[in-house]
Amino acid sequence: QVYLVESGGGLVQAGGSLSLSCAASRSIFSIDTMGWYRQAPGNQRELVASITNSGNINLSDSVKGRFAISREPAKNAVNLMMNSLKPEDTAIYYCAATDWSGTWTYWGQGTQVSVSS
Repeated sequence: QVYLVESGGGLVQAGGSLSLSCAASRSIFSIDTMGWYRQAPGNQRELVASITNSGNINLSDSVKGRFAISREPAKNAVNLMMNSLKPEDTAIYYCAATDWSGTWTYWGQGTQVSVSS
């Protein structure tokens, strides 16, 4: 079992930056993959960024060059740094983790990110 708690988010103007953090209940190196999903009203949940326990990173095309995912092992945390934010980045952002079969099984409660134009 993994418990995930997000922090960060909020309201920012277009072009601004925000940082999200996800604290896990155990060592992030004991988790296969962690990542960030987002869901805007009326849209499906989409995977924005992920990082494996070996450090392999994937970013969605919509955020490449603007977002970065990183690990903070001392805090059992995975962070999402979001730069050059756009109104279309507005969504609830969820931290998630896979089990060892690769299934996204564990979810945080979500945190709202709102970008004004």
